[in-house]
Amino acid sequence: MENVTVLGAGSWGTALAIVLAENGHNTLLWTHRVEQAVEINEQHTNHKYLPETNLPNNLVATSSLEEAIYHSNIVVVAVPTKAIREVCEKMLAFLEKKVLFVHVSKGIEPNSLMRISEMLQESLPSDVIEEIVVLSGPSHAEEVVLHHPTTITAACNNFAAAEKVQDLFMNQYFRVYTTDDVVGVELGGALKNVIALAAGISDGLNYGDNAKAALITRGLAEITRLGVKMGGNPFTFSGLTGMGDLIVTCTSVHSRNWRAGNMLGKGMKLEKVLEQMGMVVEGVRTTKAAYQLSQKYEVPMPITTALYEILFNEKEPKIAVDELMIRMKKREIDDLQ
Repeated sequence: MENVTVLGAGSWGTALAIVLAENGHNTLLWTHRVEQAVEINEQHTNHKYLPETNLPNNLVATSSLEEAIYHSNIVVVAVPTKAIREVCEKMLAFLEKKVLFVHVSKGIEPNSLMRISEMLQESLPSDVIEEIVVLSGPSHAEEVVLHHPTTITAACNNFAAAEKVQDLFMNQYFRVYTTDDVVGVELGGALKNVIALAAGISDGLNYGDNAKAALITRGLAEITRLGVKMGGNPFTFSGLTGMGDLIVTCTSVHSRNWRAGNMLGKGMKLEKVLEQMGMVVEGVRTTKAAYQLSQKYEVPMPITTALYEILFNEKEPKIAVDELMIRMKKREIDDLQ
């Protein structure tokens, strides 16, 4: 049994805390909302994020970051990308020992263009980081809490650390593979949210299965082109954290990014969509970063570019799709290079 802290009591952080608690670990779930911690401890529910789920009695929550950090030398970071640096800054006062960090968020920071592991490395002193492991893959929290079979990947340059995380989480319904391709895993997890927004827009426009299949396939080509240019293993993008995560995020009503895109496709403005969602839609922020990366590395990413125009320059979705369809003709396989 291990002492484990999970930072972030959203749907995914809570689902992972449930897995850890059910695996017998002494799990402490941190939330910055006092009332949410009280609800989890007294009612064993988290109605805002997982309304139909009863939490294990041995899962404890706290709103004290100091208590959360002192609890364990294994910290699962499950806060949105935009909150990573703020949470790291607040942690600094309490970090007195080496910590194995496991991050489960999926995003890229605009402007700095850093992956989350890079943000953690920059924001935290090197002498308190034992290792940083990325945990990613096709995984809806709503299905994990129902014990539906789920398979994901732990990525770290240090295989021993990846295997430790594998052992922490793995059980009969939650399978974990390992890899050393941190770059590929992080990019696949982040960039699939961009394509999921586009898939939602396509569905909102009632363009059907042909269009969505094309978006998923050509979207994977974009992700792979950029990922390989940035040092990722090309095989990673056809695996769980690439193709797998892309499929689940582009085709499910559980996907926030698909739902947000769907509303955009039906004519709703971005500000109204985000207000109605009530939860972080990582793909919006990541679209800006992905567009910036495509410019920096001179990698053609036409779907990402079209989505950037829709989100940030108010281009009509139908016009953006029409322009994608009439681009210059080219070979398919050569275009994957």
